[in-house]
Amino acid sequence: MNALIAQYVALFPRPEEGREDGLLCTGGDLHPARLLAAYSMGIFPWYDAGSPILWWSPDPRCILLPTEFRLPRRSARVLRRRPFELTLNAAFGQVIRCCAQPRESGGGTWITPDMITAYELLHELGYAHSVEAWRDGQLAGGLYGVALGKAFFGESMFCRTSEASRAALAGLVSLLCLRGATLLDCQQQSLHIMRMGGCLVSRREFLLQLQKALPPEGRAGRAGSESRWQPWEEHYDYSVISGSWISRS
Repeated sequence: MNALIAQYVALFPRPEEGREDGLLCTGGDLHPARLLAAYSMGIFPWYDAGSPILWWSPDPRCILLPTEFRLPRRSARVLRRRPFELTLNAAFGQVIRCCAQPRESGGGTWITPDMITAYELLHELGYAHSVEAWRDGQLAGGLYGVALGKAFFGESMFCRTSEASRAALAGLVSLLCLRGATLLDCQQQSLHIMRMGGCLVSRREFLLQLQKALPPEGRAGRAGSESRWQPWEEHYDYSVISGSWISRS
């Protein structure tokens, strides 16, 4: 796998070569090694059904530093009064399919069946993860993304119950702090993220932070050992009583 990742790294253009709108290149496939190579370079796929795969490296980039995360006061009050039950990787397939559903605003989805298949495989390999927010045994909201080193690349979130997606994001940030993560990539700016501590940085600054977040043997263009990117093998549940994640592996 590592040798294949290195080959895919060599095939991608440099992220700095992206167009003004962030588009870097087109084509290829969603093989796990290609996806891991892309994320290690700060590149991600985003395209519509019927179009070729489009690979992006936006400038500026929206990020959220785990230490800078903050819940809006109203959300914090609501979640303290009636918290959700949070889990990690308990329902990845459900979460990504819920994220793929059309939004109430009438917008379509970029999470195609091929994307679902590809990220479910990344999940099986230990690199793609979901955080679920449950209420009364029902999935109320959640999010998913990809973890490499001390970086997490957020892909999408959904909400069926008010504040559920914020609860999932708060849970993710808490878990990232527990694991010593330093970077949460939000890809593109949204009002939802900016209200909770998100900020815009230049592509150059983002790539510098990404390089620091990846282990030396996992940085783009370097041949690593079999320990190149250790996938998350732990599974957690969030304890409302202690306010922390407890491993159930």
